Amino acid sequence: MKPLAERLRPTTLSNYIGQSHLVGEGAVLRRMIESGRISSFILWGPPGVGKTTLAKIVASTLDAPFYTLSAVTSGVKEVREVISQAKNQQFFGSVNPILFIDEIHRFSKSQQDSLLAAVETGEITLIGATTENPSFEVIRPLLSRCQVYVLQPLNETELLQLVDHAIHQDILLRERKFEVKETEALVRFSGGDARKLLNILELLVNATTEDATILVDNATVTNRLQENPMAYDKEGEMHYDIISAFIKSIRGSDPDAAIYWLARMIAGGEDPKFIARRLVISASEDIGLANPNALLIANAAFDAVNKIGWPEGRIPLAEATIYLATSPKSNSAYNAINAALAFVEESGNIPVPLHLRNAPTSLMKSLNYGTDYLYPHDFPQHFTPQSYMPETIQGNQFWHPADNAAEERHKSWLSQLWNRQE
Repeated sequence: MKPLAERLRPTTLSNYIGQSHLVGEGAVLRRMIESGRISSFILWGPPGVGKTTLAKIVASTLDAPFYTLSAVTSGVKEVREVISQAKNQQFFGSVNPILFIDEIHRFSKSQQDSLLAAVETGEITLIGATTENPSFEVIRPLLSRCQVYVLQPLNETELLQLVDHAIHQDILLRERKFEVKETEALVRFSGGDARKLLNILELLVNATTEDATILVDNATVTNRLQENPMAYDKEGEMHYDIISAFIKSIRGSDPDAAIYWLARMIAGGEDPKFIARRLVISASEDIGLANPNALLIANAAFDAVNKIGWPEGRIPLAEATIYLATSPKSNSAYNAINAALAFVEESGNIPVPLHLRNAPTSLMKSLNYGTDYLYPHDFPQHFTPQSYMPETIQGNQFWHPADNAAEERHKSWLSQLWNRQE
């Protein structure tokens, strides 16, 4: 018997739960589907929110040939074979064959390049699914040919609607007796993931004898999951909660906790590039100028993971995790750019002072571009005081050094330099 999540997979928009901003009455995807013609698009959202299901509903509704590839197991050869098959399915006036690529963010550049011509000429309609920001993971030429639609985690109302549907409509569950007393834990542990919710519900069913009432309350759900920590959706288990705990453990300088959460992600099948990318962000945001080497280590780990893959890739990830967790911390650069951006948003585009402007032409020189600029390297210690801010905003300070040895040195050096003008 198929798993509950597979048995309840919707086949039409009428029984599809969630994403009303895309498939509700009058919404953009529904209008496109109802018109009978769709263009290539990418569905971006967390696991278990209906990306694959929606792609299948589109193909079924349009009665289009449907091909599917997984970026994890398919190479350029498989892509070309599918495109060739799709060409043979094309007939005048018929709907274009649909190629659905799950986890398109894991496709290499060459794999994505192999799709370009077929998408551009309309030989296939591409539907991609990704849990990662396609701006970072999909090549620009392909991204420019696809609309991106963002799918949201299911809210509490939608999750409870799914529970009710499962209990009363599933061929097996409707024969069982349920007592739903509390749903807070069920909703919380599902994390907006429909598949995870149904897997938890199925876990409760399987742990209850056939003649007994299936109790759904907070204590029962929590106990069952503690007994079966990897029982639901190993590919994306607690995806956002665990990465949050991982980053907060690094920020909090607890290497043991950070390594534990790293192990949880590795055991749960997390994309190693996703982990490595978060380490690079953490090195910039949370460690920053307190230890600039942290960014070098994080970038080196990212490169190493791309080169060596699993299982050896766990070692540079662990090395970078421990290094970042044990490093001194500073978010002064993070705060500085945020403060400057807020200031720019409020103050607008203030003209650049003439002495700081570039003067590559004689006309610009005649307009005093670059005049009176003092070249610091011509002076002792490669410094001379001059104004680098527009006159109207002189004195604004965006970077405030944090309390650590590295930034104290920077602060002391700057004070030594700029105090000479007083």
